[in-house]
Amino acid sequence: MADGEGRKPSVLIVGGLGYIGRFLAKYIHTHQLASTIRLVDKVLPQLAHLAPEFSEPCSSSIFLQADASREHAMPRIFDHPDVPDGKWDYVFNLGGETAWSQAIEIYKLRSQQLSITLAKEAAKRGVGAFVEASTGMVYSSNRTPRQEGDKLKPWIKLARVKLETEQELSKIPGLNLVILRFPHVYGEYESSFIAKALCLARVYQEQEKELKWLWTEDLRINTVYVEDAARALWTAAEWRSRNTAPSSLTLSRRSTLTGKGEEGPAPGIPVFNIVDHSETSQGALAKIIAEVFNIKTGFQGTLVSQFAKFNLESVVDDLNEDILDPWANILEKNGVTRPGPLSPFLEKELLKDQELSLDGSLFEKTTGFKYEREKFTADGVRGMIDSYKRMGWWP
Repeated sequence: MADGEGRKPSVLIVGGLGYIGRFLAKYIHTHQLASTIRLVDKVLPQLAHLAPEFSEPCSSSIFLQADASREHAMPRIFDHPDVPDGKWDYVFNLGGETAWSQAIEIYKLRSQQLSITLAKEAAKRGVGAFVEASTGMVYSSNRTPRQEGDKLKPWIKLARVKLETEQELSKIPGLNLVILRFPHVYGEYESSFIAKALCLARVYQEQEKELKWLWTEDLRINTVYVEDAARALWTAAEWRSRNTAPSSLTLSRRSTLTGKGEEGPAPGIPVFNIVDHSETSQGALAKIIAEVFNIKTGFQGTLVSQFAKFNLESVVDDLNEDILDPWANILEKNGVTRPGPLSPFLEKELLKDQELSLDGSLFEKTTGFKYEREKFTADGVRGMIDSYKRMGWWP
């Protein structure tokens, strides 16, 4: 193993310009953790909305544009003059389609096929650790934090395909696999779940209106800070590379079927939840937004929420219709001509009445990992907004 031999590992990151990928590259670069590093992505760096601090970690000298879902691209991706036989020490798969509300076929083509193609090549070449990024939305919705062995019942299409992918990867002989299931990842430059809430709040701030949320304040929307997510990926790779024998992978909780639900990966495959300690809920997010934006926030109540539950598509369509024009007007008013990836546009899957509640203690106990940002806070949200301002995205 790389670290056992006293040398730094060689690292391949697929999806290296994606949101988590760029922070992983930055973490490795800042701490000089790798002997050789290659970032692979379909998107060119010039089109990836990279902030200045990623210029060196994601430089063109270590970047390769390729589609990792294509088998014929594998030699280009794995072959490297400094990596004998393309036997990388660590391969991180952070690639694939991450947009919400896509068709199942899109996720299978752009995510599942990518994962399986990449994993088979990694197994063939004897890669030391293959780290697959998955989602905590594979569990049955429950307010009680879900453990790795709990009932599996994906509640969005992407999660359904991610779970199928976990199952397929676990069947590949010789693959030194570890799977990490993430909640909502937030932080500087983030443009997904939390960012959409912030854009929404900015519109309501401009209109001096109360922002009311669907469902209840107790609904769990668990989080992890992006830099902790990157550190967790690295920790998982180090741990997996030291634990390649099946006998060493006996964990206190296994990802197996319990009760009625869908099957997880094969027994013995290490699966870990990655989540901070804040048990973030809608109520917590609403209070933070009220503090940061100085607006009133609340919840719609049972009657409206019940109507939305059975008419979610039309409710989301109406909300988008009410919010997108005001957002465009605010951008124009404040001279923001390039808001980057930010948008308050909401997809139906984002607003489902489902609990994302995870128990991450197994990873911490097994690897000794410690979160540097344990709680989701108002200061964290202010840091996100400051990052948008630095990029000229924020009105």
